[in-house]
Amino acid sequence: MTNEAIRSLSLPIRAACRKQGGRQKAKATVSWFVLIAWWPALQAQTAPQPGSPPAAPEVPPVHTSITVTGQIATEAPANITDLDAGQLRETPGVNLDDRLRQVPGFSLFRRTSSLVAHPTTQGLSLRGLGSTGASRTLVLWDGVPMNDPFGGWVYWTRIPPEQIERAEVSRGASTSVFGDRAMAGAISILSRDPDRHLVAASYEGGNLNTHALTFGASEVWRRAAASAFIRAFSTDGYFIVPRELRGAVDTPAGVRFVAGNARLDLLGAAHRFFAKLDILAEDRANGTVLQRNSTSMGALSGNYSWQGTRDAISVIGFHTREEFHSAFSSISADRNTERLTYRQTVPSQATGASAFWTRSGSTLNALFGADLERDQGTSIDSLVPAGFRIGGGNRLEHGIFGQANVGTQGARIFLGARHTFIGDDTFFSPSGGFVLGRGRLRARGSVYRSFRAPTLNELYREFRVGNTVTLANPALRPESLFGAEAGFDYTGEGMRLRVTAFRNSMDRLITNVTLQSGATITRQRQNAAAALARGFEAELRKNWRSLSADLAYMFVDSRYVTGLRIPEVPKNQGSAQLTYARNGTLLSAALRSYSSQFDDDLNQFLLAGFTTLQFAARQRLGRGLSATLAIENLLDRTYYVAFTPTPSIGAPRLWRAGLRWEGRLW
Repeated sequence: MTNEAIRSLSLPIRAACRKQGGRQKAKATVSWFVLIAWWPALQAQTAPQPGSPPAAPEVPPVHTSITVTGQIATEAPANITDLDAGQLRETPGVNLDDRLRQVPGFSLFRRTSSLVAHPTTQGLSLRGLGSTGASRTLVLWDGVPMNDPFGGWVYWTRIPPEQIERAEVSRGASTSVFGDRAMAGAISILSRDPDRHLVAASYEGGNLNTHALTFGASEVWRRAAASAFIRAFSTDGYFIVPRELRGAVDTPAGVRFVAGNARLDLLGAAHRFFAKLDILAEDRANGTVLQRNSTSMGALSGNYSWQGTRDAISVIGFHTREEFHSAFSSISADRNTERLTYRQTVPSQATGASAFWTRSGSTLNALFGADLERDQGTSIDSLVPAGFRIGGGNRLEHGIFGQANVGTQGARIFLGARHTFIGDDTFFSPSGGFVLGRGRLRARGSVYRSFRAPTLNELYREFRVGNTVTLANPALRPESLFGAEAGFDYTGEGMRLRVTAFRNSMDRLITNVTLQSGATITRQRQNAAAALARGFEAELRKNWRSLSADLAYMFVDSRYVTGLRIPEVPKNQGSAQLTYARNGTLLSAALRSYSSQFDDDLNQFLLAGFTTLQFAARQRLGRGLSATLAIENLLDRTYYVAFTPTPSIGAPRLWRAGLRWEGRLW
C-alpha cells in the first residue's frame, strides 16, 4: 500500500484532530494509532510472494440498477451503492440505519441512531436535503414501502440486518419510477432467499444491560418455500443529557422491542407469488420519568410476478395498521421537576398497490406502471389537566410513470416521466440522463424534477421535545426539487472509484420555523424560502488478498436563499473502514467523521463536529458456530445531537458480544 493511500485513509482523523482540543483531540489521535497498527498487516498483504495467488481479488462490478420488486429493476444514470450481506455484517449496529451510515450523505434527523431516538426523528435524508422527521427518501423492503403512513419516518427496528441479503442506495431522483417520498433518492432492501432445512439463532449481551436474541428458519419444497424470523432486543439505554446538567427528572433513554416476519413463496418456472406478514411491538423510555412512547404495528403484503423471455410483470399490494402512543412533559429549568402536559394517541393505516411491466432488449429497455396509496390517521391529544385536541385526515396518492433507456453497451440515453395526483394537487416529474462506458471507465449524468407532499404528521400533529414545542400546519403545500448530477465510475484491478457532483434547487422546503425563542422554544412547520444544496461525493473500495478498505466522503453546502444554512446538515462527512477476513476470522475497524451543523432554522444552535470509531469481529468456532463482538463509539466520544434548548448527547461506548449458529437440521 502506498504512502498516498495511507494518507487518504487518515484524512477524516486528521481533520478531527485539527478541530478538537484537549481530551477530544487525544481521543482522535488514538484513532490515528489504531489505523497505523494495521500497517504491518498491509505490508504483509501487499508484498509480492513467490507463487502466491493474485494479490487483488476483483471487486464487484458497478451497480447500475435499483430493484423495485423481486423481478423488476430499473436502470439509472446515477451513483447506486450496493451493500451485500458481507459488507453489512462488517459494520456494527443494532439496527440497519447504523450499518448504512457508511454511505456518504445518509443521515437521520438530529444525527441520532434509531437505537433510542424517538420514532418521529427517524426520517431519512440523503445528499444534505435536511429532514424534519419525515423522510425525503423512499425505503422499500422486498418492494413494500417502509415509510410510516402517518409521518413518513421509518421504524428501523422492523428490519432485521441478519435477514438482509442486499441493500441498494440510489441518491437523487434520477429515475421517475418512484413517487413523492423519493425526492432525495430510494433505498431497496432485499431479504435472503429461503434455503432448505435452514435454522439460524444468535444471542448477544452487552453493557447497559443490553440483550439481543434472534431466531430464523426456512424450508424449500419443489413448488413452495416458507421462512420466518423473529428478534427481541432490550437495553436500559443511556442518559441523553450531559452529567453536569442532569436533574432529578432525568433517566436513561432505552428501548425494548420484538419484531418478526413470516413469508410464504409459491415458486414456478415463470410465475411467482409471495405473501408476507411482519409485526412490531416496541416501548421506549425518552430520557425523563414521565416521557415514554410505544408503537404496535402490523403489515400484510403480497407480490405476484411473471417472467418471460423479454417481458416481466409484477403486481404488489400491502396494508399496514399502526397505533402510536407518546407522553409529553414540561421540565423546570433546574431539571428537578416535571409536569405532564398531554398524552398522545395516533392510530393510522395505509393501503397501497402498484403494477409494473418491463420489456428488455439489446438496444431498448422500458418500464411502465401505476401505483396507488391511501393513508389515514388521527392525532388525539389528552391534555392535562383536562381537554382534548384532535387533528387528522386522509391522503390519497396515485400516479402513472414510465422509464426507458436506449443505446448500445457503451452509450445509453435515459428518459422518464411520472404524473402524480395527491388530493387537489398534481405534479409532473420528468427525468433524463446518459451513460457512456469505455473500458474500465463509465461516465454518467442526469437531470430530474421531483417533489414531496406534506405528511399527515406535518399537517395535523403537534409535538414536544424537552421544552421545544412544534406546531402543525394544515396549510402546507408540496415542496419541489430540480436536480442535476454528473460523475464517473472507474473499476480497476481490485479497486473501484466513484465520484459524483450534484446540484439540487428546492422550492417551498418544509422545515420547522422558529416563532419564539427563550426558556420555551415554539416552532411551526412551514413552507420556508427556496433553498440550494450543491456538493460532491466520492467512494473508493480497494481489495488486497485478505484485506479491503472503503473510503467515502461527501461535501455539501445546503442553504436557504437568505444565506442561512439548512438545519441538521453538516458540510463535510466521511467514513473509512478497513476489514480483514481470512479462514473464518473477520476484523473490521471503521471511522465516521462529521463536521458541525446547526440544529435550528435561525442558525443559533451550533452542534460541533465529531469523529467516532467502530470495531467488529467474528471468529468461526466450528461448523456453523461463530463468536461475535461489536463496539460502537470505541473511544467513548461525547458529542451533541440536539438543543431542546437543553443540550442532548449521543450514544456513549456501546459493546455487545455473543454467539451465532447457522446450519441445516438434516
